[in-house]
Amino acid sequence: MLRIALFTGWLLLIGMTSVSQELKLLWPEDSMPYFKANNLIEEEKESWGTRCVFNVVTPQLYVYPAQGHNSGKAVIILPGGGYEVEAIYHEGHDVARELADNGITAAVLKYRLPLTESSDTPEKLPITDVQRAFELMRQWAEQYGFGPDNIGVMGFSAGGHLAAYACSRDLQQPNFSLIIYGCPRLTDENVDWLENKLFHRAMTDQEYDEFNILEQVNSTTPPAFLLHALDDKVCHYEETSEYAAALRKHKVAFELHTFPKGGHGFGLGNESNGTAQWIGLAISWIKRL
Repeated sequence: MLRIALFTGWLLLIGMTSVSQELKLLWPEDSMPYFKANNLIEEEKESWGTRCVFNVVTPQLYVYPAQGHNSGKAVIILPGGGYEVEAIYHEGHDVARELADNGITAAVLKYRLPLTESSDTPEKLPITDVQRAFELMRQWAEQYGFGPDNIGVMGFSAGGHLAAYACSRDLQQPNFSLIIYGCPRLTDENVDWLENKLFHRAMTDQEYDEFNILEQVNSTTPPAFLLHALDDKVCHYEETSEYAAALRKHKVAFELHTFPKGGHGFGLGNESNGTAQWIGLAISWIKRL
């Protein structure tokens, strides 16, 4: 069905990680929802200054079991990439190792990209894979030693948009979220992005309402850890501040951290501008939930 160029990626992964991880498929090969046959070949190459995966049509979950004292918490990580690629190492495996090393089970989701070649309804692919990942992780909770009601989602950039969208759905809703320089607003700029990269067509009025995430926030929205750099020129700081305001309006707990410098896509951050502090803050927040 699909030829996947995984060998190079596996060599990179083996060389980069000290924490063992387990690779799992989300769906049986012959029963992926919203799938159509295609000739796409998955590959890894540099994009935006980091190694990314392209043409993802077979979703996979890389589970990193908690090391040392198990916190009883788990996090599904959604790398960013504008719904065009996925920064699977920079905003995926690197972060998962940090969480696992600190007693938090982490699972990097390589979700299907919304490609018209692989689906007639590409906009359904990412969220369907996220909800399936939560379904499976809840089934595996006892095996990995975390609570089935202690599973959060962490998303970066477009993955942050996907994480916030998942928090607005009733089915397999996360128990908490970490939205890292995400973009939950439905500005004209974001509508244009979604129509070009997720839907590949104009959104209907119903879809517009559904993806108006700020308006979907209510008292049942999961608590959130929010992070942004004020000088982010890709996903503006207001994306996070307005989401925080919506949470506060509905009395949903959140923790908000901003850094004056950092730009966009800083992953685990940098010591030089202080953004490297965020992962420790996030780990502390998760454990205090």
